[in-house]
Amino acid sequence: MKITSQARPYVYGALSGLLLTASVGIAGQFFGTSTTFPRAATGVLQILGFDLSGWQFAQVRDGALTGIAFPNWQLLFVIGIGVGSFVAARITRTFKAESLPQMWVERFGDRKGKRIAYSIVGGVIAMIGARMAGGCPSGHGVSGVSQLGVSSLIALAMFFVGGVVTARILYRGGTA
Repeated sequence: MKITSQARPYVYGALSGLLLTASVGIAGQFFGTSTTFPRAATGVLQILGFDLSGWQFAQVRDGALTGIAFPNWQLLFVIGIGVGSFVAARITRTFKAESLPQMWVERFGDRKGKRIAYSIVGGVIAMIGARMAGGCPSGHGVSGVSQLGVSSLIALAMFFVGGVVTARILYRGGTA
C-alpha cells in the first residue's frame, strides 16, 4: 500500500497514537526521552567514581532520574528511535550521508568543528529547557497533549515558538 505524501502525517500520527495507547495499556508508560540524558550523564559520572548521593537530583524518586535506573524502557525507546529512523531511511532509499547540510555551509561555512560546537551548546540549552519544562517535545507533544494537559499544550507551543525564532535568527529566513 502506497501512502501519498499528503496523507503521511495523518497516517503516521494515527499510528503514533495507537503505539502510545499500546505502550500505556501494556507497559503503563507514556512516551518521552529527555530523562534518558540526565540518567546517562549521571551513569557516566558514577562509573568515573563520582559520589552523587548528596545531590538533591540523585535523591528524587529514590534515584530514578540517575544512572542507577539503567537499563530501562526509555533507554531502549531512545535507541529505537535512532535505529528505526536509520532502517526506515535505508529501506525507503532516502538515507543520505552528508557531513554538513548545504544550508549550514551557506550560512556558517564548512568548518565541522564549528558545527560540532554549535550542536553541543544547542543540545545543552535544549536539555536544560526540556528539564525546566518538565519534559521534552516528544513527551509533551505526544504524551502530554494526548492527556489534554494544559502545561503540555503551553510547553509544546513554546517549543515551536522557540524553534521558529531560533531558526529565523540563525538562518535569517533561509530555506532548506
